[in-house]
Amino acid sequence: MPHAPPHKLGYDDYARLPDDGKRYELLDGEVFVTPAPNTAHQRAARRIFRHLDAYFADRAEIFWAPTDVILGPHDVLQPDLVVVDDPTSVSERGIERAPLLVVEILSPSTQRRDRTLKLRRYAALGVGHVWLVDYEIPAIECVRPRGGDAERIVHLEGRDTVVEHPDFPGLSFRLGTIQEP
Repeated sequence: MPHAPPHKLGYDDYARLPDDGKRYELLDGEVFVTPAPNTAHQRAARRIFRHLDAYFADRAEIFWAPTDVILGPHDVLQPDLVVVDDPTSVSERGIERAPLLVVEILSPSTQRRDRTLKLRRYAALGVGHVWLVDYEIPAIECVRPRGGDAERIVHLEGRDTVVEHPDFPGLSFRLGTIQEP
């Protein structure tokens, strides 16, 4: 007798997950659970938010986790920061189309998944840009997903290094600012 393929979970399944303080994500129909981020992680996200908010001003809206980014029937992700330049993609449920930019702050418990599975899903589902940020080093890797692949645009390390992204002229900040109090 043939083995039945596993059932991929969808948004309705995701919406029924418990509200227990953990972050749930649905990647290609599979549920992943992550504990709440630590305070250093949250500080880094807040500092990056400030840079993005100042740069995008009235051109885009920035959201932070937990915000559902619904990229398809089997993909609901919660990046640390999301830059949305199309206001029609914002609904009561969350962000309902591929955003301009997502920022993933790397943690020991999520780093591998962020660099592999999540990056592949972002690329396959049309996200414009992905930033992978390690606040401990500090380091940033800016990736432009294209048709299932991910092209590295910028990879920088060091507190005194200035981040400048070729696709966002004028967006510039010293990498060490994500560590400062």
